[in-house]
Amino acid sequence: MSSSIQKEIETLSRKILDHDYRYYILAQPIISDEEYDGLMRRLQELERQYPAFAASDSPTQRVGGKITKEFSTVTHAVPMLSLSNTYNEGEVRDFDRRVQEILKNETYRYICELKFDGIAISLRYEDNIFVQGATRGDGSQGDDITQNLKTIRSIPLRLRSVRNGPHTLEVRGEAFMKRVDFQRMNGERQLAGEKTFVNPRNSAAGTLKLQDPKLVAQRPLNFVSYFLRTDDIELVSQYENLQLLHNLGFPTSGHTKLCQSIDEVIEYWKEWERRRDELPFDIDGIVVKVNSLQQQEQLGAVAKSPRWAVAFKFASRQAETQLKAIRLQVGRLGTITPVAELEPVFLGGSTVSRATLHNEEYIRELDIRLNDIVIVEKGGDVIPKVSGVKIEKRLMDAKTFKFPNQCPECHSKIFRSEGEANYYCENSECPAQVKGRIEHFASRGAMDIEGLGEAIVDQFVHLGLLKNCADLYDLHTRQEIILSLDRWGKKSTQNLFNAIEGSKARPFSRVIYALGIRHIGASIAQLLVDNFITIEQLIGATETDLQSIQGIGPQIAESVVRFFTNEHNRRIVKRLKMAGVQMLEKKKRARTSQQLSNKSFVLTGTLATMTREEAKQRIESLGGKVVSSISKKTDIVVVGTDAGSKLEKAKTLGILLLDEQKFLNMLQNEF
Repeated sequence: MSSSIQKEIETLSRKILDHDYRYYILAQPIISDEEYDGLMRRLQELERQYPAFAASDSPTQRVGGKITKEFSTVTHAVPMLSLSNTYNEGEVRDFDRRVQEILKNETYRYICELKFDGIAISLRYEDNIFVQGATRGDGSQGDDITQNLKTIRSIPLRLRSVRNGPHTLEVRGEAFMKRVDFQRMNGERQLAGEKTFVNPRNSAAGTLKLQDPKLVAQRPLNFVSYFLRTDDIELVSQYENLQLLHNLGFPTSGHTKLCQSIDEVIEYWKEWERRRDELPFDIDGIVVKVNSLQQQEQLGAVAKSPRWAVAFKFASRQAETQLKAIRLQVGRLGTITPVAELEPVFLGGSTVSRATLHNEEYIRELDIRLNDIVIVEKGGDVIPKVSGVKIEKRLMDAKTFKFPNQCPECHSKIFRSEGEANYYCENSECPAQVKGRIEHFASRGAMDIEGLGEAIVDQFVHLGLLKNCADLYDLHTRQEIILSLDRWGKKSTQNLFNAIEGSKARPFSRVIYALGIRHIGASIAQLLVDNFITIEQLIGATETDLQSIQGIGPQIAESVVRFFTNEHNRRIVKRLKMAGVQMLEKKKRARTSQQLSNKSFVLTGTLATMTREEAKQRIESLGGKVVSSISKKTDIVVVGTDAGSKLEKAKTLGILLLDEQKFLNMLQNEF
């Protein structure tokens, strides 16, 4: 029996790792997401039942391990040198001249690679298994972030078999985020009332520093490799190394070029300066390397930079033009962004006629006025930005821009909370927000409507089948229209209807989270329904009522009241209730916030459904208190996964222990 279980675990692991390779490296998946998830669920269940058979390179490692209190230090076997920067043709020709002087009459070639705007990391493999990953740090030493890097699906946990290939090696590359993933992640964070990131590079850097790998696993990080070091085989050139890295299962850039001269290098640089916005990720230049590894060694390094490589950076892209008008743009999640309408100007390979102005405060700080001559900057973003004003060129008819008080799409009143820079429209039926709000409503953490992805939402909204989330529960009346669409058969249509019908049973807290109220994440939604057990009670709550709950501050209270004050939102809620969506907390009874009065809790280990801070808020909202250490006065210890010495001490003292499910039951008055 045990041998068959072990064999099934190994087979599942191989299958999943192969599908990861096909999806993340080759971009050629051969199974659906549902089939992949089924394989992963089966492997997780088997490893849970038979932990002795779980391997260190199991695909389940992708979901994140235990929290790290602090990162240990890794000393790099070979320093991770930084590159010298060049910004123009003259400087890169000087680099070529220096290479020529050292190599004298030798023939040499350059290999050119895109310079990803990400975070440099190092990966170490032993016997084909990923054993350690580290940041660049100061070049000599970095942080051990192995558990975080295991969550990045484009990093192989086990190398693919290559004839006469290396088994022990170091690989270096860049961790980065694609722009579309970054924008989607920021949108989700904004909807949940969480702080958004400035750009993809900063978000990648911040993610790698997180000490909870489970949070890292939720972030859309990618990896690209560009360096290989091993003693197992003789390495000859950078070009061949990149081919070997690809064969071993590492992602490599598909835009590398072997150049015979510095003139070819410059042409490559010009091409990608012109085409950089075609890429789904940010680059800030190219990297030029002498291709031969023997010649690299001959050239050596100076200070902290190699003589055989240089970063050829793109010049800052700026232009002057006239600001003709300012229009308001409504984002998918209700954010109102002022956009500059410009006199068209050629910039960075394309004609620019629109640019972001960020928010009202940004316009005031730069003193931007209508008809001004402004400086436009084009970075990696889809929409360029106005970065300054030529005050000395200001015309007599320049006018101060006044922010309106209505949404330009639906004419609902817009608002800006104290301490925030952006204005918002909270009308859930605002045409500009429909897709984003329906996608959030159907997402896994909310109503979990399987099969209702972004593409289907786009299709149904475009056809007028969906105008808000309540329309989902009337879709069955449009069956004939759906069946007439491409790729929609009776089975797929019925599966979608079944998933929508099944979502009606989701708990009240999930419904509140799904509504997309600003600042209301899953934990706060649960806290709300703990205290307002019907939708009528919640709609009728005042800001004072809400702030009387521990864990609910003025910003959240204001957001909830404002949402339910909006007539469009109230109408949607009414329709959802009439459709049979859960609008009361069935298993709750009215209770005071002192239910756990005088109870002392200790939290140990990691909880799957909430962070430790969220658990602390829930306990305190019911009158309990959370302490850091166990003593005879401790009443209850909540035990998550990877619990430490506190668990043993609690057992010794005979303290009541609650696993996560019992803890949740206690919070729901079932304990």
